[in-house]
Amino acid sequence: MLTRRAPAEPWNPLPPEIVSGDLADEAALGRLCAGADVLIHSAGLVKARSRADFDAVNVAGARNVAVAAGDAGIGHVVLVSSLTAREPGLSHYSASKAAGEVAMREVLGEALTVARPCAIYGPGDRELLPVFQAAAASPVLPLLGASARVAMIHVADAAGQVAALAATRRNGDSVVVLCDSRPDGYSWRELMAEAARACGRTPQFLPVPSALIRAIGITNDFTALLGATPMLTSAKARELLHPNWAVTPEEQSEAVPPARYDLQSGFATTVVWYRSAGWMKH
Repeated sequence: MLTRRAPAEPWNPLPPEIVSGDLADEAALGRLCAGADVLIHSAGLVKARSRADFDAVNVAGARNVAVAAGDAGIGHVVLVSSLTAREPGLSHYSASKAAGEVAMREVLGEALTVARPCAIYGPGDRELLPVFQAAAASPVLPLLGASARVAMIHVADAAGQVAALAATRRNGDSVVVLCDSRPDGYSWRELMAEAARACGRTPQFLPVPSALIRAIGITNDFTALLGATPMLTSAKARELLHPNWAVTPEEQSEAVPPARYDLQSGFATTVVWYRSAGWMKH
């Protein structure tokens, strides 16, 4: 496992071999790939101040991994990309993920399998933490879009499906979307209601105009000019307001196992973990 920092907690029952370095370190990538049969590339940047910052990791870094894997003779590489790569025009992030797929494909050809997870949640996730904190504390929760559909997957299921793709090797699927048992996705009302139920609450809902979300994103763009890296930028607002993050049958693969977590059980275990870790109050 390539890492810039040693894991905070030991991995059990099979601790990984640690290779210190980053995606720009050719020597470290060479050590990582030496003697490997399969490589899973899951590193990526999810927020940054510029397209160049995204590309440095999500495109150039991905290409470096592909070159190292090719030089080592690895016959199968799985890139963990993102469903947002399906819509590269929405944001710098989505464009960089799509370009990273192309960069690796140019080097590896048919040796590459691309896994595109939909929205991932679960223990350790900080991006959806504010949603659960709001669900636990507020009697009123916002609804972003009446008709939007968002596919979801628990992190344990995403990991299991990626591992299955890696183990399957050549399965004929060059791009596979990972999701739970609801590929048609969830409405924002379903998502917010389930988050509240996981916190033991029954809230009221308040539709939020899309214009307000866009305005907040634009305002945060200016804070980015001052050196901040806010999550809700205008680009992220476009991703959130996109009406269709559902998954089509053509994007799925029989090579991956069915998800073990539905939204109710997945959100419930996530809240339990947040509270045990001290990220949320009981």
